[in-house]
Amino acid sequence: MSRRALTLLVAGFLALALAVIGAMLPVPYVVLSPGPTENTIGDVSGKPVIAISGHETYPTQGRLSLVTVAYQGGPDNRLDLLTALRGWLDPTVAVVPEETLFPKSTSAQQVEEQNTQEMTDSQQSATAAALNALKIPIEKVVTVAETDKGAPADGKLKPGDEITAVDGTTVGELASVATSVQSRKPGEQVTFTVRRAGASAQVQVGTVAGKDGKAKVGVQMRSGYRFPFKVDISVGEVGGPSAGLMFSLGIYDKLTPGALTGGMSIAGTGTIDPAGQVGPIGGIEQKMVGARKAGATVFLTPAGNCADAVKAVPAGLRLVRVETLDGAIKAVDALRDHAGEVPACPAG
Repeated sequence: MSRRALTLLVAGFLALALAVIGAMLPVPYVVLSPGPTENTIGDVSGKPVIAISGHETYPTQGRLSLVTVAYQGGPDNRLDLLTALRGWLDPTVAVVPEETLFPKSTSAQQVEEQNTQEMTDSQQSATAAALNALKIPIEKVVTVAETDKGAPADGKLKPGDEITAVDGTTVGELASVATSVQSRKPGEQVTFTVRRAGASAQVQVGTVAGKDGKAKVGVQMRSGYRFPFKVDISVGEVGGPSAGLMFSLGIYDKLTPGALTGGMSIAGTGTIDPAGQVGPIGGIEQKMVGARKAGATVFLTPAGNCADAVKAVPAGLRLVRVETLDGAIKAVDALRDHAGEVPACPAG
């Protein structure tokens, strides 16, 4: 072999080796792809997604599917360059900077915990929205989220405690609890009446001065609701708030006579608040692909996502624009009964 040929061979081998090594190098990106769908009026792993006890329910049919986005990568399991390149070539997935899902100031575990809490909050809001739509009375409550380590409340108030009164005065809003505590002088005791494990108890907690000089006990609280009957929602490891709309529709369907869908396969997404307002979400492109693959022909789309949705809607999937739970119910009613036009995402 000539010297020139040997040089070219060695150079080619080195180039190939560098390319292989480069392809295996971790990169700070995340691949988003269509995730699983779950029928909110069906079962998952043999268990109803929505189980209602203490109130009459009605049989239903069809599908009201929540949709999800799966991801690869993250700070604890970084992608290699080759996987990222494959993702850039696949129109059904998105490759985004790692910080999109995992901000630098938070760990992967903190992100997972936040997603879990957002799912819990979403289920509460979805239940409240459905019951409000049905004019079923619900009651606002204040619950303990956590206590500050070493604060007077640490070890006395527990996560999940429902605060019903402060110093004998009934409370139902976060602001009223804070006002009652701050009305004391730092160093004084505050008596909390809490509902814990179904029983009422009184807990005395000391106060200290906060940065503003006002009394505080070191407790983080969140708003919640007490419902007149039990609504359990089970979807496994799905996290985040974007299934709120579909949970509300599933609850509404089970609490009303007849099948809301009329047997249609409907998917959708969107956050929801207790008043029934529907908000936009992320990953709309991947969620539509997942919905269509699961057989959906209608996709309930938050108005705030319409502009992105119309650019990537899969063939055979009809986009229905929704802004409220009431609007979504009316749209599904109209589709089922073939009763005129329904709001659509505008083209372009």
